[in-house]
Amino acid sequence: MSENGLTDRALRVFRHIGSLGESRIAAAGAVIILFWALVAIFAGEIAAYGPNAQLVPFQPPGASAPDGGTFWLGTDHLGRDILSRIAFGSRTVLIYATSATAAAYAVGIVMGLAAGYMRGWIDDVLSRVADLILSFPVLVLYVVIITTFGPSGLNIVLAVVFASAPGIMRIVRSLTLDLSSRDYVAAAETRGESAWYVMFAEILPNARGPLIVDACLRLGYTTITIGVLGFFGLGLPPPDPDWGGMISAGRAMATFAPHMTVFPALAISSLVLGLNMLADGLREISMKD
Repeated sequence: MSENGLTDRALRVFRHIGSLGESRIAAAGAVIILFWALVAIFAGEIAAYGPNAQLVPFQPPGASAPDGGTFWLGTDHLGRDILSRIAFGSRTVLIYATSATAAAYAVGIVMGLAAGYMRGWIDDVLSRVADLILSFPVLVLYVVIITTFGPSGLNIVLAVVFASAPGIMRIVRSLTLDLSSRDYVAAAETRGESAWYVMFAEILPNARGPLIVDACLRLGYTTITIGVLGFFGLGLPPPDPDWGGMISAGRAMATFAPHMTVFPALAISSLVLGLNMLADGLREISMKD
């Protein structure tokens, strides 16, 4: 790839970032995501108490704490401050959801590029493996993997990679089949560039638009997945704060202490909403180019 080509692509990337302001949906989604990112970064400053500190049980939102502070979102059945647990729980969600999605994309991109560009028996084998995995319900795969290997952050990441990489592979394969017939790919092949160079330096950068949109949506799906696993007791082991686990712990007391479930549910919903809005806005921006 020429130096001018690299420069042009870099300029296009910066233009896309700057054009977020052209889409109100994308801008609003970015603001929501930034909010939760800041909450995760500054959780120690936002939380007035430790996430596992047991104080006064079943305090409603806005109740006074024994030390003169305020339980802004109330406390749970063990007396733990819900605001503190949501703040520290945002780290769990953002770290593991982002790590799992990134790892799934790393595997899916390699599989999709190899299948779409090399074709032949490589395409047949990878496509059949992907079809086999995708034939199972996703939630069943998650439950089977987590129950087999035990609930932990690493196993959550491995489960998401195993279940999501085949779907990403299909998207990348489809894009690669289309882009591999373009003139710049033929020019690289004529120069004698290796297959890996052509795939990662010529094809992948030109497929980034749909992949970025899909990554935002898939990150939202992964956020929901982590919440569902936590709800079923398959997330991070207690007492680590987990939004899904908080909802599960408070569901039996939702009639007289609804704040135990409402606030964690709102946290999950708002983050997923922000990711979906960003994806929709990016799709609008890409259609204008």
